[in-house]
Amino acid sequence: MAKVILKGKKNERIEKGHPWVYSTEILNIKGNYKPGDIVEVYLENGKFLGKGYINPKSQITVRFLTKNKDEDIDREFFKNRIIKALNYRKQLNYGESYRLIYAEADFLPALIVDKFNNTLVIQTLSLGMEKYKNIIVDILVELLSPKCIYERNDAPVRELEGLELKKGVLYGELPEKIIIEENDIQYYVDVVEGQKTGFFFDQRENRKAIEPFVKGREILECFCYTGSFALNAAKYGANNILAYDYSDDAISLARENAKLNGMQDIIKFEVGNAFDILRKFYNDKKKFDVVILDPPAFVKNKKALEGALRGYKEINLRGMKLLKPGGFLITSSCSHHVNDELFFNILMSAAYDAKVTVRIIEKRSQAKDHPVLAASEETSYLKFYILEIY
Repeated sequence: MAKVILKGKKNERIEKGHPWVYSTEILNIKGNYKPGDIVEVYLENGKFLGKGYINPKSQITVRFLTKNKDEDIDREFFKNRIIKALNYRKQLNYGESYRLIYAEADFLPALIVDKFNNTLVIQTLSLGMEKYKNIIVDILVELLSPKCIYERNDAPVRELEGLELKKGVLYGELPEKIIIEENDIQYYVDVVEGQKTGFFFDQRENRKAIEPFVKGREILECFCYTGSFALNAAKYGANNILAYDYSDDAISLARENAKLNGMQDIIKFEVGNAFDILRKFYNDKKKFDVVILDPPAFVKNKKALEGALRGYKEINLRGMKLLKPGGFLITSSCSHHVNDELFFNILMSAAYDAKVTVRIIEKRSQAKDHPVLAASEETSYLKFYILEIY
C-alpha cells in the first residue's frame, strides 16, 4: 500500500478530523498506486493519520475512509458504514423517504444516497467511491430490497475527478411515477430530470417551522421548485399563495403536487424569473404578508462569490420591501461558500438599504438526515431564517 507523506510535523485540520488531504499538503508519495487505490497517510515524523482513496487528478487528493490502520477497506467495511447510517435514520421517524447517506458526514466521502420509498438514488462523486459503486449497490439491495436503484451521476463535480457524467438504472426497474410523503404532504418526485436527486430533504424541519406564520395570510414564494414550501403553507392555512420558478418542468410538477394534495385552489404556480418577479411586484406597489425565498446555490466556487453576494442581497432586499409591516421574510441559502456570518451580514445590509427594522424570529439549519461533521465545515451548508420586518 502506497504511503502519502504530508508536509510538516503536524496537520491540525486533519488531526482534528477533517476528511480531506489537499494536493498542496503532500510532500511525497512512497510506493506504487493507481488512481482510486487505498493509501495510508502519514506526517513527516511518521505519525499515522488514516487511510483513504487517492486521486492525483483532484485537488482533494485523498479522502479518508478510516483513521484505524488495522481496518480493512472491503465489502464488510462498507456494509457496516451503511448499516450505521440506516440505523441513525430509522430513529428519526422520517417514514420511508429521506437522505440515507450524506457523504463525509456519514464517513463515506463523496457518496450520496436518497431513499424515495422503494427507489434509491445514488451519487458517487469521486473516483475512489466510483470504484466501489457496484459493491455499494449490492449492499443496498441486500439491506433494503429496493425496487430500483438509479444513479444521478450527472453532477459536474465528477468532471473534476476525471469521471464521465451519466445517469441510469443500476438495479431493478424505475417506477413510472414516484410519490413520497413528508409532513403529511405527498409529492411526485422526478429522479431522472429533477434537480440533484429529484427532491430536497434538507429543508424538512424548516418547512414545518413556517406553520405559525402563514395561517390566513397572503404569500409570495420565489424559487419554489416543485412546491414544497408553498404546499406546507397551504396545509398550515395560508389564504392565497403565488409561487414562481424559472423551470417549466418544475412548475408543471408543482401543479401536479398541488392537485395531488387538493391545494390547487389555494396555490397559483407560475413560471418566472425571481429577480424579475420581485422587481415587478415592487414597481406595482404590491404587498404580501409573507415572502419565502429558497434559491439554489448562487455560488459554486469562491471565484463566483462576489456576484453571488450581490444576488443574495438583491432578492432579500426586494423581499423585505414587498412585506407589510409585521410581515415575515422566510429566507435561506444553500451555498457552502456563504457561511453563517456572511449570510447574516447580507441580510442586515439588505435591511439597512431597505430601511426596515428586523426581528430574528428563528435561525435554523439543515434537516437531521444531513448531519454535520464538526471538523468539516463543508458538511454544514444550509442557512435558514425567519425574520419579522417592520
